[in-house]
Amino acid sequence: MTMTAEQQAVLRSIRQLVDFWQIAAHELASDMPVQRSIEPPPAPKGPKYRHPISGETWDGDGMQPQWLKDALIREGYLVEELRLPA
Repeated sequence: MTMTAEQQAVLRSIRQLVDFWQIAAHELASDMPVQRSIEPPPAPKGPKYRHPISGETWDGDGMQPQWLKDALIREGYLVEELRLPA
């Protein structure tokens, strides 16, 4: 693998710091586990609630949207009526 000029400069700097501070190789080992792979972000959740007339949806995360508050308070819907089947 060919290193870029920036990578080579960083490597030189690290080697100089290791030499200056007299750091041994075993001291560079960490007790923290190394993350070998990056996990993909979780898939987006589908909607959990839907207004039966407007079709607006909400996934249940974060603050309740205004349409849901209006449906519950002003329009008289029950939460169970707006909840989608799992």
